[in-house]
Amino acid sequence: MGVSSLSGPLPPNPVPLRDDARTIGLIGLAHGTSHFFHLLLPPLFPAFVDEFGVGYSELGLLVTVFFVVSGVGQALAGFVVDRVGARPVLFAALGCFALAALAGAAAPGFAGLVLAAALAGLGNSPFHPADFTILNKRVSQPRLGHAFSVHGLTGNLGWAAAPVFMIGLTTVTGSWRIALAAAALWALGVLALLAWQRSAIDDRQGRWAHEPGAAKAQPAAAEHPLAFLRLPSVWLCFSFFFWSTAALVAIQSFGGPALGALHGLPLSITAFVVTAYMLCAAAGMVAGGFLVARVERLETTIAAAMAASAALLMLVAAGALQPLAAAGAVALSGFGVGLAGPSRDMLIKRAAPPGATGRVYGTVYSGLDAGFALAAPVFGWLLDQGRAGAVFGGSALALVLGIASAAVVGLRVARVPAVGAAARP
Repeated sequence: MGVSSLSGPLPPNPVPLRDDARTIGLIGLAHGTSHFFHLLLPPLFPAFVDEFGVGYSELGLLVTVFFVVSGVGQALAGFVVDRVGARPVLFAALGCFALAALAGAAAPGFAGLVLAAALAGLGNSPFHPADFTILNKRVSQPRLGHAFSVHGLTGNLGWAAAPVFMIGLTTVTGSWRIALAAAALWALGVLALLAWQRSAIDDRQGRWAHEPGAAKAQPAAAEHPLAFLRLPSVWLCFSFFFWSTAALVAIQSFGGPALGALHGLPLSITAFVVTAYMLCAAAGMVAGGFLVARVERLETTIAAAMAASAALLMLVAAGALQPLAAAGAVALSGFGVGLAGPSRDMLIKRAAPPGATGRVYGTVYSGLDAGFALAAPVFGWLLDQGRAGAVFGGSALALVLGIASAAVVGLRVARVPAVGAAARP
């Protein structure tokens, strides 16, 4: 799939808005659930310390287990999605989430929590290849940018909802086990809804997959299933995800403590800054959905948005801003990162060869898991060493490296024609 498939004329008669909206809404709900389960266990860490007598270093292992299983599984899940279809894989993933929550609720000790983390990571692994395969095949081209925007937005909302849900239920009921059991019911409820509306997420019936020229592109299916790994654009997209996620980890996990260390801001303010960052990112994703339909050189949007965010973070790192202004700059930097999100997802779509959507998205998005797993210890170490400014400087540097990766991807996609493109009029 090359740029020619996106720069040509739009379909003359797009499907009704309600049909696209139904698919986008269902996939958005599923994606928000996957992000919710990223934070199934971390909000309950203080309760686990009291219950099982473990330290935070052991509990940190739960996060590592989740993202290692998710990262390896995500790369492999793309092959399964391409072979059996995205819809059944999505159903299985939601079932894994329910099992993970039940395993945690029944955990007799730390080993039970490790099992819950592994099951949650396994459930998380297929979401990006499955989600994007369904969106690319079911949503009409004029609305695809908005679909990517909603997809990113619901992920942020899932992150925001998990702590409120888990801590709130634990506080109300006095039992973290009840909170985990309730999370299992949520996953099962979403699964039931998607099964009921299964016709709207049937990627095997999609009308927009690799249109136009799909028929001419079919011979590429005879290639080896791993042939896509020879494409430099795939690994450049992986690199982009790794660096952009590293930047996110710095702010999401350590931005609050780092601001407190730099400026003496109280926890009540620094905690709000991280929340504001996520809300700004969500707003940026909404705006980015409109830009995708209007901008041909997507890497330009990505570079401008992320460079602005990097500049704000460098001002914070240099101590050039007053305390409240620094907090505002960190929050506002989320808008640029969110603005780049839909363009990022469309750029990957352009780089994916026909018939390999699931495999490409699975491999590329495993860079997200790698970024979470590897960057968190580095930024945590910087904070332990008293280098709070380096947390923001490192985040800015990671954004710049992400910009470089996206720029090279854009150049390659623009210069290399799609499979079968030469045969098109």
